[in-house]
Amino acid sequence: MSACISNRKLVYFPDPEFNTRAATKITNRRSAYQLQPRDILSVRIKTLDEETSEYFNIQSEGGFNQFNAAGIYINGYSIDGDGNIELPEVGKIKVQGLTIEEAQTMIQEKVSDFLANVTIFVKLVSFKITVLGEVNNPGLYYIYNEQATILEGLGMAGDLTDFGNRENITLIRQVEGGSEAILLNLKDPNLIQSQYYYLSPNDAIYVQPLEEKNIRSNLSAFSILSIVFGAVSSTILILNYLYPD
Repeated sequence: MSACISNRKLVYFPDPEFNTRAATKITNRRSAYQLQPRDILSVRIKTLDEETSEYFNIQSEGGFNQFNAAGIYINGYSIDGDGNIELPEVGKIKVQGLTIEEAQTMIQEKVSDFLANVTIFVKLVSFKITVLGEVNNPGLYYIYNEQATILEGLGMAGDLTDFGNRENITLIRQVEGGSEAILLNLKDPNLIQSQYYYLSPNDAIYVQPLEEKNIRSNLSAFSILSIVFGAVSSTILILNYLYPD
């Protein structure tokens, strides 16, 4: 019985204010992501002259369809250690610390000095997260969305197992100068209002196991040993019966 998991340990965001009569309004704090070194951007340059557009773009219009890690790295613009990307003819452009929208405006202004009637499209293509621990499908996941939540990240990994501790989820985030780690509680409704409810590129999520997992593992090991010792004991008893001397 000690190895059983109660239903209350599996419920997300239990809040008495949530009801079936009216929606509960929640205000959260999502801050726009600021670009960092080693981020990879897709920069598409469009002009009236297709040949000119192809010259400035790393990959042809119909070829940017490799949504794997290698394709993203080869066909995107990596932000270097100084926070710059380098465009053909245009040169280096400082984008570190800018949002995607601000970076697009900055690149638009720089490229307009070289090309007339140009339109720029900028996307962050290196938005990836790592989900480990007590989830059904741990691994590395790319997110093609500029706004993703902790629930979406866990959903991509197939949700928590029954042994996943919903009250102790470690989120590790890269920040300027290093990394920061914080424990998240999926049973706390206030998490929805937290800045950590939204994921950032390169976040790592680790779901800690419940104590019941260790108890069940120990019980399983004990059961195996019991069977082995029982078999040995039975064999000894039979031998003693057959060969009393």
